[in-house]
Amino acid sequence: MAPSVTLQSGNVLGVKVSAVNLAQAVDIIDDTIEVGPPGYVCVAPAHSIMECWRDSEVKSIFNRSALVTPDGMSLVWMLRMQGYRHVTRVYGPDLMRAVLQRTDKEGRLHFLYGSTERILTSLRDRLNQDYPKSKILGSIAPPFRALTADEDAALIDEIDRAAPDVVWVGLGSPKQERWMAQHRDRLKAPVLIGVGAAFDFLSGEKPQAPLWMQRSGTEWLFRLATEPRRLWPRYRQYPLFVLLVLAQMLGLRKYPISED
Repeated sequence: MAPSVTLQSGNVLGVKVSAVNLAQAVDIIDDTIEVGPPGYVCVAPAHSIMECWRDSEVKSIFNRSALVTPDGMSLVWMLRMQGYRHVTRVYGPDLMRAVLQRTDKEGRLHFLYGSTERILTSLRDRLNQDYPKSKILGSIAPPFRALTADEDAALIDEIDRAAPDVVWVGLGSPKQERWMAQHRDRLKAPVLIGVGAAFDFLSGEKPQAPLWMQRSGTEWLFRLATEPRRLWPRYRQYPLFVLLVLAQMLGLRKYPISED
């Protein structure tokens, strides 16, 4: 079966951001499950692009992925200015809902990795209720430390024994992207998807910004107001992000895409 979407990409500070809308992103994930090759999916808000700008290893991880979705409106606007007028925001929680809604029709199987036991319990209950055919086979809340080799092997075995079609990873960026890149070839699941804070939002643990803020590019203000101490280090780099993007758009700086 041929892929249903021809994937195009733009360049944001040297990161290969996929020129997709939400429906296309779901189609690509569905193709990955059906026909392969196995891959991992990154969602990219501006702070993830800044992580890539600072760390070439992280940038390589993003650029080797099957899909990098434009999770922030600033990325959507930049891709549109590069000629991809069809692009819309592909936000982590929306992507998770859309994939589950699509796979609910086929009865696909899912696994959750990340967050805490309390949040995972709430999330499993909600997802199993809303998408009963897309079964949540299991979940793992890893400790907040590096795993030993034996612990890591045990969690790989637990996920593989469950045999999911999708492993959802909610560790925050760039930790979740590093985990997916390190475990992609060690897990049998066709696709791994890193969705950041989606576990917190979809479980009801944290409130989401109003829809108008999500669409206007001001969601970060809402999140900063709700979690100032945790998120200020992330958002204080946004003025630099704007300057770097302007330099790229004006041709003052070049940011070649590399997977090395």
